[in-house]
Amino acid sequence: MSSSLHSILISLGSNINKEENTRLGLDAMAKSFGSIELSRVFESESVGFSGDNFFNLVVKTQTSKSISEVCDVLKTIEQTCGRLRGSEKFSPRTLDLDLLTFDDTVCSEPVTLPREEILYNAFVLQPMADLVPDEVHPLTQKNYAQMWHEYDKTTQQLWPVAFTWSAP
Repeated sequence: MSSSLHSILISLGSNINKEENTRLGLDAMAKSFGSIELSRVFESESVGFSGDNFFNLVVKTQTSKSISEVCDVLKTIEQTCGRLRGSEKFSPRTLDLDLLTFDDTVCSEPVTLPREEILYNAFVLQPMADLVPDEVHPLTQKNYAQMWHEYDKTTQQLWPVAFTWSAP
């Protein structure tokens, strides 16, 4: 395994005890990856099912871990925070962590990167545009600020919320 550092973006979502679980998830990511940068936290209505509103944000960090290792860390953090994996893709959750990008990698295994929902979920794209506006999506070749500017904002509503977190 290479010891070089990879820049990664991770989405975090929660709609069960969302303030507490968002903090627990951030604490665990800081412990696993070291220094992390956060977008603003946005609240949005649930998409794909009827449920409580979600908190969503994007985390940027660096790691020497492989894509598979990062995904394993994220699954472990979700389970530690009480995430139950059922057959329903769209359902309430304590914590949902998804690897969005890994440098400029484009792949379908072990996960699809860049994550496809960047293109169609406001709760992923707006926090990305907030945190890394000038970074370029490896497939569209547009930066995230431009992608957010062009996004149809009538499809999903989200709004920034007051949220404070201090690294452990």
